[in-house]
Amino acid sequence: MLMRLTARNHLVDRIRRLFGGLPCRVQVAALPWRRKDDGVEVLLVTSRDTGRWVLPKGWPEDREDLYMAAAREAAEEAGVDGAVSRLEIGRYFYDKLQRSGAEWRCEVLVFPLEVARLAEKWPEKKRRRREWFPAAEAAKRVHEADLAELIAQFGVAPGKSVA
Repeated sequence: MLMRLTARNHLVDRIRRLFGGLPCRVQVAALPWRRKDDGVEVLLVTSRDTGRWVLPKGWPEDREDLYMAAAREAAEEAGVDGAVSRLEIGRYFYDKLQRSGAEWRCEVLVFPLEVARLAEKWPEKKRRRREWFPAAEAAKRVHEADLAELIAQFGVAPGKSVA
């Protein structure tokens, strides 16, 4: 199913470009997770502007490896550290509203990060909340349907997704 979503997203992006739309901007996200007796939990953070539940995500800097950029974003936005996969487990798209009112289409590559440490203080602590959710509940909390499906599938079989 994930392959069909990714193929559909790429097709939509190609059609958008064909008709003169701006190309997607690439972001990275960490999917912070941990194993519990009753399954997998996912750590979500609130967005700074709307307070929606999201994964820690942002822009790669300079020549930074994408998986390392995802780990950096997780540390900055959620105060977590751990083992990050070098391989993405999927992608999703969303429209990022700019201050000017313009929208940028963003493609977000998601990298699982098995959390080893939670910091008491981190750079965006005063601007965001973080909370652990069972994977199925985390999937219900995010707004992007493709991301919700990716989280739900990861929660069922994290070992198959992590490199």
